[in-house]
Amino acid sequence: MDSVGVGGAPLIGYGEASMPPYLGESVASVTGFLSRVDASRLSDPFAIDAIHAYLDSLAPGNMAAKAAIDIALHDLTGKIMGQPWHRIWGIDERKAPSTSYTISNDSPGVLEQKIAESEPYKVIKVKMGVPGDRELIETIRRHTDRPICVDVNQGWKTPEEALENILWLADRGVIFVEQPLDKRDMEGHAWLKERSPIPIVADEAVQTSADVPALARAYDGINIKLMKCTGMREAWKMVTLARALDMKVMVGCMTETSCAITAASQFSPAVDFADLDGSLLIANDRFKGMEVVKGKIT
Repeated sequence: MDSVGVGGAPLIGYGEASMPPYLGESVASVTGFLSRVDASRLSDPFAIDAIHAYLDSLAPGNMAAKAAIDIALHDLTGKIMGQPWHRIWGIDERKAPSTSYTISNDSPGVLEQKIAESEPYKVIKVKMGVPGDRELIETIRRHTDRPICVDVNQGWKTPEEALENILWLADRGVIFVEQPLDKRDMEGHAWLKERSPIPIVADEAVQTSADVPALARAYDGINIKLMKCTGMREAWKMVTLARALDMKVMVGCMTETSCAITAASQFSPAVDFADLDGSLLIANDRFKGMEVVKGKIT
């Protein structure tokens, strides 16, 4: 998106859509949605609420496509105002958290290399609910005592199995667990929340602010991802609502370039946990933006 800056120089706002297959979007669906957008309806980039209402009127869903437009709008309006969005929101950038760094199970040699590569990061993220997951935790613990966060991706079948695993993890320095059970199992998560010594964070169970109130009794926190919630406008609503419900907040990402990661980093000083390593795990990042300095979002 573009506008005219001071002195007539053009200002360009950049956005990004990342389309993991499990969310049902693709390059074809995103380009198809964007082809239906009347650019004249975006002429006032500050009218973000009205623009989102217009986008929703075109078609439901298409969250990543809408996020691309939303991120571009925020980028453009920030440039027009000459301020980054964390300052517009009144957030102290010094409070930005450390991002986690994901380590997946692999052969012993590759795994040791990954653990060594994670040294600059203060938090390690591990996927569980897959074969060899406990062995992976034990291997990491033989090399470092840094905090670990765990993402189960709905992989545990019963609340009892989840609690047994969580008690084991809590003894090994794990600080929270994401989506341990099927996202539809609200009662199971509520039972688990009452008994777990570490926070339970909703991931697949949460998409937009409309989902948050019902989750408060079953989860300790939510994971916000721009590609699931339509972008920065909705993400900030989710931060505010979760805090009002006394919930913890995490910001996560898909496999994204520094364009979308930088957008998500703008509200990161207002969250408890961050998993913004998406741009660090790709070889074709086209942008330069948010950087991780000694593990901390900068």
